[in-house]
Amino acid sequence: MTHFKAAPATFVIAGVTAIISLIVTLFGFEPQATLYAGFIPGRASLVLAGDVPGLAPVVLTPLTATLVHGGPLHLLFNLVTLVYCGIATERALGSRGVVVLYLLGAYAACVAQWVVGPQSPVPMIGASGAASAIVGAYALLYGRQKTQDVGPVPGWLIHVGWLLVAWSLLNLAIGVLSAQTGMPIAAAAHIGGFVLGLALCRPLLLWNWRGA
Repeated sequence: MTHFKAAPATFVIAGVTAIISLIVTLFGFEPQATLYAGFIPGRASLVLAGDVPGLAPVVLTPLTATLVHGGPLHLLFNLVTLVYCGIATERALGSRGVVVLYLLGAYAACVAQWVVGPQSPVPMIGASGAASAIVGAYALLYGRQKTQDVGPVPGWLIHVGWLLVAWSLLNLAIGVLSAQTGMPIAAAAHIGGFVLGLALCRPLLLWNWRGA
């Protein structure tokens, strides 16, 4: 209860995601939900007609895709990441800040995935892209910054660059390995969400504490 009071937005997002995802999985609706609710880059590019009855409007699929997962392990990993980073991030950015990060992170993740494969017919599902925005803000808020200024470049900007490089390399490596197993992850989506988190962390922090 104490954690919920400290980070209500994080737990509401996690709870809604868990309930819907588990219902989809337990009732065997994953194949249909993946098609109907997943983000399909080809639809966004108007390459695919998308005339299957029941498909969510393409503009909403970055959000509906976060509610569908490829099994309990996929869901669990995303929820652990979201809750662990979200609690601390919400304390700094506030509930509204976390909601903004999560929602815009979902769209940023889909934009990044679209950029690397605009004609892809493969649906993207899962909350990892949106959660990556929370991770990006968390890393910037609580990561230990030891970077010094380099000429006119401030240390904080170099720190942001290092975080981005490290996250990108990690996800690209995981993406390559996962592709070899036949279960590829959306590495670009993770990077897109993370970039959004880095970019909005400071503005949202100032917004949340503007009256302090």
